[in-house]
Amino acid sequence: MKGLLAVALAAVMLTGCGPRQVDVKTAPAQATGISVHVMNRTNEAANIYINSGGNDIFIGQALANSNADLPVNGVAAGTSVTLRANTNSGLRYSKPNVMLSGTVHYEIP
Repeated sequence: MKGLLAVALAAVMLTGCGPRQVDVKTAPAQATGISVHVMNRTNEAANIYINSGGNDIFIGQALANSNADLPVNGVAAGTSVTLRANTNSGLRYSKPNVMLSGTVHYEIP
């Protein structure tokens, strides 16, 4: 009985370790050629969002007193959006009716 169990276990292990067909795909290209150049003039980091169709899309963070070039993915060129910046202390800034095209400049505050 133990011998039969050992043979069955070995058969299961060998079939489980056999070759398998794998289908490998790459992610679709997301680059749109649109970016937001953020000039953060506050003394703290700010999270930058694009509001499109009522949805906030996080695009990156701009460190305190610095500039950042943040790529925009998932929003088509020519779309009118609102740019938003939220600091860690809770300050909120926004720039409505921005037409996305090329590089958009956004200075806070």
